[in-house]
Amino acid sequence: MGLFTASIKTLDDLFVHTLQDIYYAENQITKALPKMISKATDPQLKQGFETHLRETEGQIKRLEQVFQMHGHAPKAVDCPAIDGIIKEANETAGDIADKEVLDAALLAAAQAVEHYEITRYGTLVAWAKQLGRSDCASVLQQTLDEEKATDAKLTSMAESKVNQKAA
Repeated sequence: MGLFTASIKTLDDLFVHTLQDIYYAENQITKALPKMISKATDPQLKQGFETHLRETEGQIKRLEQVFQMHGHAPKAVDCPAIDGIIKEANETAGDIADKEVLDAALLAAAQAVEHYEITRYGTLVAWAKQLGRSDCASVLQQTLDEEKATDAKLTSMAESKVNQKAA
């Protein structure tokens, strides 16, 4: 289903479609993170990926909760954006022999994922509020806050050591 299909007629339809999009994305991320964990050599980065994998599993449960609260069964729709981000990360990581440069690449790929998630959750929170669903907005805001915190941790890690080692 494309973004601008006939089945999206209202903001509510768009809200549900975007929930389905991020639901797909989060499930793809749980498949990609174990590979990133296995490739990372920096212990702090590896631990960060492991923590985010557990967080992502909780975020999927929250999305399922929002679907239920909004009267829909959890369902995923293809998300070409996250597929592209993950594909690019896999291709880049496959081409890097230097482990410290690989860690920098993995960290950058993780931030690309975080930034995508932040845009989606920010939009969903705003739309939920607009639709009068402060209950859904509150649950989605928890995830948005986690995504922003993860991005901040990744930035700190990149600036304090991973990028310096790669240089």
